[in-house]
Amino acid sequence: MKRRFALILALLSTQAQAWEASIDGPLCVLSHGGETLDIRLTYDPGPPRYTITLTRAEGGWPEAPVFALQFNGPRPNLITTDRHVIDGPALSVTDRGFGNVLDGLQFNDTVTALTGDAAITVPLTDAAAAVAAFRACTTAPSA
Repeated sequence: MKRRFALILALLSTQAQAWEASIDGPLCVLSHGGETLDIRLTYDPGPPRYTITLTRAEGGWPEAPVFALQFNGPRPNLITTDRHVIDGPALSVTDRGFGNVLDGLQFNDTVTALTGDAAITVPLTDAAAAVAAFRACTTAPSA
């Protein structure tokens, strides 16, 4: 199982692909490097805990009481929270479950990060395979 998962990760981790699943120590990682926004979603099996961190290329996020992810495509959804943390150019949200976020990333065309007057849209082209590999990592037995 572990060898098959490593092969899946190796195939997904090509430079031509903007979405990537990987392992960083005990963490499963799903990442996207973009011109305006870098996205890093992690799963830590210890607590267990998911964290998504969105880092803006142009600097910090505006302070606002609510942060949202708007998914557009075949399975549209709007996810909101008031439990976000802003640290310079990074905005993070941590929770015990991220099923709606993973579904949104895997089954839609775009995601827009919204808070205050900031709205940054990221294409989800090629995200589905990377999200599937990330999900496999989160359910794989630890060594």
